[in-house]
Amino acid sequence: MKINPKSGIDKLIFGMKQNDVTAIYGKPDRNYKDEDDNVIFAYNKLKMRLTFYVEEDFKLGYIVASSPELEVFGYKIINRKISDVKKDLAAKGITKFTQEEFDTFENYFNEENWMIFQTEFDEVVKFEIGAIINQKDEFDWKFGKK
Repeated sequence: MKINPKSGIDKLIFGMKQNDVTAIYGKPDRNYKDEDDNVIFAYNKLKMRLTFYVEEDFKLGYIVASSPELEVFGYKIINRKISDVKKDLAAKGITKFTQEEFDTFENYFNEENWMIFQTEFDEVVKFEIGAIINQKDEFDWKFGKK
């Protein structure tokens, strides 16, 4: 499952609507609203949670994933040491990370691509990616663009 920085994961493209997603992946295993009334789709088989933002006409704006099939630039990321993943990313020019710690977890956030690599015990266990916000402080939706 290919991670496309600034765009999404696999066939998921930021800016898609719920019906665009269900046309590709079918009905989610869970469908609920979060505390902000955003719609959340959870796909067990894909190990992905998708957020459709209420304030953005329910467009897909955030993905949390933990599938061992996830890869970025051809490199797998889940269950690998963060130091190795960061080396792979550095070869592609992605070197800036903000690091946060929570209990046994650490997050490595790359703002330029709005990606978070969550680690536990020094290995990547979860990946998050969000739609990019442009210079006008608006979402840069990729879906439907040529």
